[in-house]
This record gives sequence, structure tokens and C-alpha cells, in this order.
Amino acid sequence: MMPYLSNKQSILTVSQLNYTAKTLLEDNLSAIQVIGEISNLSQPASGHLYFSLKDDRSQVRCALFKRQAQRLNFTIENGMQILVNANTSLYEARGDYQLIVNSAQESGDGALRRAYEQLKAKLEVQGFFASEHKKPLPTIPHSIGIITSATGAAIRDIQSVLKRRFPSIPVIIYPVMVQGNDAKYQINQAFITANQRKECDVLILARGGGSLEDLWAFNEEMVAKAIFKSRIPVISGIGHETDTSIADYVADFRAATPTAAAEHATPDALHWKNQFQAYQQHLSQLIQNKILERARHLDWLEKNLNQQHPGKQLALKAQTLASLETRLHQALQYKLAQFKAQLQRQEAELMQRNPAYKVQQLKSRFTLLNTRLHSSIKNKLQQHSTQLQHLSATLNVVSPLSTLDRGYSLTTSTHNKLIQSTQALQAGQMIKTRLSDGTFISQIQSIDHD
Repeated sequence: MMPYLSNKQSILTVSQLNYTAKTLLEDNLSAIQVIGEISNLSQPASGHLYFSLKDDRSQVRCALFKRQAQRLNFTIENGMQILVNANTSLYEARGDYQLIVNSAQESGDGALRRAYEQLKAKLEVQGFFASEHKKPLPTIPHSIGIITSATGAAIRDIQSVLKRRFPSIPVIIYPVMVQGNDAKYQINQAFITANQRKECDVLILARGGGSLEDLWAFNEEMVAKAIFKSRIPVISGIGHETDTSIADYVADFRAATPTAAAEHATPDALHWKNQFQAYQQHLSQLIQNKILERARHLDWLEKNLNQQHPGKQLALKAQTLASLETRLHQALQYKLAQFKAQLQRQEAELMQRNPAYKVQQLKSRFTLLNTRLHSSIKNKLQQHSTQLQHLSATLNVVSPLSTLDRGYSLTTSTHNKLIQSTQALQAGQMIKTRLSDGTFISQIQSIDHD
């Protein structure tokens, strides 16, 4: 019991003081919760744990006895932020004030980090991160879906990049919360909606940077499963480059930032334009080379004809040969003049026209050649189709089926084996007879061998 102090008795022994202080603490500060950072951790062989809890201004000694320590689901370490349920006490022998810890749990980022690692390990075992489940991204998407906050900086950055790189691709926004308790449900529903509507062929899941707690919606198992089940390829662009969420591991492609996600979702239109221009220039060069080749061939023919002397020819054919030589020479000269005139016109146009207009001209030329190519392919296919019809008609003439049309029949066993002799038949056997308009099955009553 607390010693009675009268007005006249104001002097206490040290033992009486410590006992009184202990009683006051235990009676008035029992079953309290305290949060702080662990320091001065001691782990003697007894199994008890002794440490201090501190904040930026104060600290208090704590004792966690062996039985209670064995119930913890984490390992206590210096620097760890924890929340303890404890009773206050005082060690009378030294007068030290302390907390007797009954239970403890991680607090702040430590708890979140542990949950993150546990879920990551679980999903990895289940194959959520496996490369064989990653879906390829479309080269040129017909439509891009974006799952993010409609008011955040991420959506503005993504739209800016998409407009710059390939403005003709439609963009569909699925607005969701990206932080808070309801965020995971909204993100999950957005994936369900996008897959049901089938209105885009790639999805970007994005948000700006933040703390681990701010980004926690993207570390939820529900969101991970929604990404994994999506039939539409998913690009993640969550936080900053140093941030890595569970969603990043499950996504088909992980981009460092929302901006990078937009860049990976679209091709560079300028790059494609430059490639097409290079193809056009190459095609133009091939056409020019072909024209020069034909011109050189005509020159060679012209020289060969000029070297032939009419006197060496037979007299009976001299007039005919001379006429043919003249006609051929005129035709070659006419064709050569056409090619030369064409080359001169092209050289004049090249000198007179601005390079920008030349690009447009080459585009038109490319379109014309492409049309001719498709027309040539179509004609070739038509020729092969006509040939196939002819061969089919020929085959039909020699087909056994045409023989059936003339009143004949084919007899087979029930296993479709052709019967060519009565020696292969037995009384009571079932046989199949095919006529021109159908098939019937009959049973042999008797057999006459000729």
C-alpha cells in the first residue's frame, strides 16, 4: 500500500518514493498505446528483449518478455517504427521508469513494405510475373485506353505525348481514383469495363509519383489480378522512375513514368514519315535505273542494226530486209526520243520544283505504282482462277463420277473399299452401291461366278 504522508511527515526513504511512483504509474497509465522508433535494442540469451522507443524529442525504456516476443510476426530491429500495447511500470531497485510491452506491430512504411514483399512473393509463385503471360503491344494501336485520375498531372502529360507523337490515334479515358480505400475497386472496374467494351487495343495504367502509402492502390492484389486477367495489353506508368509497384511487375510492359508509358504506346509519326519518304526515293531510283537500262539496250540494238550491210543479204530478201531495218530503226528512234523527252521533262521539273512539292509528287507516284501493283496482282489471280476452272472442268470429264451420270454404278464394301470381283464377296455380306444421285446399302443373297 502507498505509505500515508501526514503534514508533519514529509520525509520518505528512497524505497518508499520508488514504490509510490510505481503505484501511481501502474494505476493511472495501464493498457496504453505508444508509437516510436526502436533504438538501443538488446537481445540477451534469456529471450527477453530490451530496447528504447524514441521520437525526435524523447525516449522511454521498454521491456518485451520472451513469451510475448515469441508471438510477434516480424523481427524487431533498430530503426524500425512500431506501435506497442503496454503497461507503465517502474523498476524500484534503480528507479527506472519503463514500459512493459504486451504486443507490438509494425507502423508506417515498414508495415506496408512487409505487405508489399509478401504479396510480391505470393504472386510470383502463382506465375503473375512470368514472361510467357506477357501480351505483345500493338505496333500502331487503333485506340488507346487510359486508366488514371481525370484531374491529375499524369493524364495531361500522357495526352501531350500522344498528341505530339501520333495525334490521329483516338484516346479513351477511364477515370478512377488513384489513392484511397476506394481506388482499388474503381481500377478493377475500369479494367472490367474496358475489356467488355473492346473499344481499345492497349491500356495505360498511370499516376504521378508519391510515397509508398500514396501508391498503395497499385500494390493491391485485386488490381494485380485485374491486370493479369485483362485480354487487352497493359502498359504501367506509375510514379517516378525509382518507384516499382506490384502492378508494374504484372503489366505486359513497365514504363518508368506516365510520359514514358505514352511514348511506348505509340509509334513516332515523324519516324514513320521519314521511312516512307526513304522508300519513295528508293523506288524512284529503281525506276530511273530501269529507264537507263532500257535506253542502253536500245542504243546497243541501234548500233547492231547500223553495222549490218544490206549488200551482204540475199538479193531476194534485200528489199524486205531494208524495209524491216528502216521500220525497226524508226521505232527505236521514236522510243528513244520518247525516253529522252521524258528524261528531259523530269530534269526540268526537278530543277523548277521546290523539294517540298517534289515530296508530294513522289507520294502521288508511289500511290499510282501501288495501284498498278494491286491491279497486276488482281489480273494474275484472275488468270490463275480461269486456269483452275479449266483444269477443274478437265478433271470432271475424266472423273469416275461423270461415269455414274451415264447410268453406271460403283460398288464398295461398307468400309468404302472398291469391289472389283465377285471372289471378294460372300453371301449375307452388306455392300454399298453409289449411283449418280445417291447411295444405297444392300445384302447379298447369292453369288454367280462367271
